Amino acid sequence: MRWSFHIGRLFGIRIEVHVTFLLMVAGLAIFGAEDARDAVRFAFDMLLVFACVVLHELGHALAARRYGIATREIVLLPIGGVARLERMPDKPQQEVVVAIAGPLVNVVIATLLGLVLYAQHGDSGVLLERASQGHTLEYLLFANLAMIAFNLIPAFPMDGGRVLRALLAMFLPYPRATRIASLVGQGFALLFAFLGVFVFKSVILVFIALFVFLAAGEERAVVQTRSALSGMLVRDAMITSFVSLETRHDLQHAVDLMLALDQQDFPVLEDGRLLGMLQRAELIRGLSHDGPGAPVGRLVRLDVAAVEMTVPLETALQQMQAQRLTSLPVTSHGELMGMLTVENVGELLLVQEARQRHAGTA
Repeated sequence: MRWSFHIGRLFGIRIEVHVTFLLMVAGLAIFGAEDARDAVRFAFDMLLVFACVVLHELGHALAARRYGIATREIVLLPIGGVARLERMPDKPQQEVVVAIAGPLVNVVIATLLGLVLYAQHGDSGVLLERASQGHTLEYLLFANLAMIAFNLIPAFPMDGGRVLRALLAMFLPYPRATRIASLVGQGFALLFAFLGVFVFKSVILVFIALFVFLAAGEERAVVQTRSALSGMLVRDAMITSFVSLETRHDLQHAVDLMLALDQQDFPVLEDGRLLGMLQRAELIRGLSHDGPGAPVGRLVRLDVAAVEMTVPLETALQQMQAQRLTSLPVTSHGELMGMLTVENVGELLLVQEARQRHAGTA
């Protein structure tokens, strides 16, 4: 994710922190504390809370791994954490498990903290009072309880909303279940925004409302796209009119072709065999650093694996998304046959939508 940086790995999963998260912690610590010691304590408490957020997201990631679904990374944001799964489970029962795994981690943490603190104080009223005074363990206990309650609100795509979508999908087609759950989620988002502006005067709650509203719409669009592309193969969407480059060509030649043909990315060949891809971003960067006379072979991406033309189109799009690519070379038995581009898939979707509207009208 942009504006985030890597801080480590847990169970082989990359953990990233978004810059805005650090700015939020620093801002709250500086402007919300009475002195330097209070600011340090507050920042420490916030970091402990977000450590629980990381464990929450790990719960999702490890549950998804059980079903063969990898996690690209976990990103810490001011509004919480996001586990970026490669895909959601296909079966509703599996989605329930993955969605509920995160809050269950908080249940375990809260239970352990509650048992320790209740044995120490013997009075739940004392726990609440000490939490309001900023005592670390008590504050952490109630923070986890709040995470459990908040995440189980059926506001898709939050955890409770994903459980709602999975339950609906047991009785309805998946796209329709997603549409209903996303509309419910956007309704909750509007409620959060109203409460944030007029009741609690909370900027964070407004940001959460905005995130839920946009994410629900985006998830609905993704599922609609998957539904529209269901049953299609890469050969149905690939372009066959394209130009490839040789490693000996220079960058100026690639630029001339890009401007003349409106082709953004180029398959790169070496001795007639596909070597990789030269993408527009690398081409522009290479012009700045190496100059127009630099050979194409210096900038070719070798990690771009070609996709067979008989592969399901949805699988190829998942590969493009995972590698953050705008195009893929398409082969048949090792021979370069075409290219799959984001633009062409978008055009195919427009055609499919027009056909579906015509069929519905008819």
